[in-house]
This record gives sequence, C-alpha cells and structure tokens, in this order.
Amino acid sequence: MSTRLRQFEDLHLPEGESLVWQGRPSARALLIRVFHLRLVIGYFALLFIGRLGYGALAHQPWTETLAIASRLWIPLVLVLALLAGLALLYSRTTRYSFTNRRVLLQFGAVLPMTLNIPFTQIAQAAVKQYGDGTGELPLAVTSERRLAFLLLWPHVRPWRVTQVEPMLRCVPEAERVATLLASALKAVPQAPEPVVNAMPASRPAGLSVSVATAA
Repeated sequence: MSTRLRQFEDLHLPEGESLVWQGRPSARALLIRVFHLRLVIGYFALLFIGRLGYGALAHQPWTETLAIASRLWIPLVLVLALLAGLALLYSRTTRYSFTNRRVLLQFGAVLPMTLNIPFTQIAQAAVKQYGDGTGELPLAVTSERRLAFLLLWPHVRPWRVTQVEPMLRCVPEAERVATLLASALKAVPQAPEPVVNAMPASRPAGLSVSVATAA
C-alpha cells in the first residue's frame, strides 16, 4: 500500500496465455448495490417521518418538532461519507482479469489477495446487467478447496454461503464483458461448457454458450 491506493503490478502470464479483459468495479455501483445507499437513505427518511409523527402526537410546536427531526442530517451525512469512502476504497483496491485460460480476482484493501480460477474449474457462469450498464458475473466453480464467503466478500454472490460463488461485482459494460468471457470459455476444449445467462436462472449443462441480460 502506498500513500495513494495500492497499484497493481502487471500480470506476468506464462507463454501461450494472453490477457482478454481487465477492469475494476464501479465505485458508484458498489455504493448503491453493495453498501445499499438507497436503503440507508430510506432508513433515515423513516426516522425523520417517525420523529415528526411523535412530535405531532406529543403536541409539540411544529417548529420545535421540525428542528429536532432535522438534526438527523448530521448522522446521515457521516454515514453516507463513510459508505462512499468504502465504495471508493473497494473499487480502487480490486482488479478483475481473465485470460484465455483463467479468471483472476485481485482484491484486499489491507491484506492483498488473489483468487485464481482456471477455466477447467468453472462449471457455470451467469450475468445480470442493470440499467446503468454495470452488472454482476457470478461463477459456479468445481474445486476441492472450500471457498470462504466472508474472506471473499464482497466479491461473492449474495446469500450463497454454503455453495460459495465468486463474482465479478458492479462491472462496467457487463454485457460486453460477459460476451468476452463466454467466447474465452467456449474456446477451451477441456473446460466444461458453461451457460452465461440472466442471473439467477440456471440451465442444464451441455447447452451452447450464450449471453442474456437482465435490466
């Protein structure tokens, strides 16, 4: 870690292996979908309305009630600043890559880690695209090593604690990235033939690789 944020070194790939795509999650999308910006704002809005209702039931002067309820903006601003900082930190300390042979997830603001997933261990892939163009790409892997949900968070599919699925989260231009990944997977003859489709739907193995998106 430097005084700026950790900068990743260039990948040194074996002979015959080439980089297909590399990118990082969108900080804005992380703030909205990982740190649940809308839920936080909604929670404080409910607190504000509840305080106004309490003041009305207690027959407090309207100006006094409004002044007391308005104090909630201080913790709201502090929480939003904290979440925005975390989203930026996770975005700047994460790099997703895939070559013509594997997927690499490099992450960790304090303790840098790299998850290496060979294409031969990817049983199925999916993509979900949102209206802003970002999206999620979870990977169902077949590995003898058990993946730790908390260790990989937030780069995992939510609520899959027992069958952990690593996930490329909040990726810009998710449809294009999914198409590139599908083509790379299809070009590996010894790898399983995953289906890249709209999350969370799954299909039987053996189908051709395709891409679909979800708004």
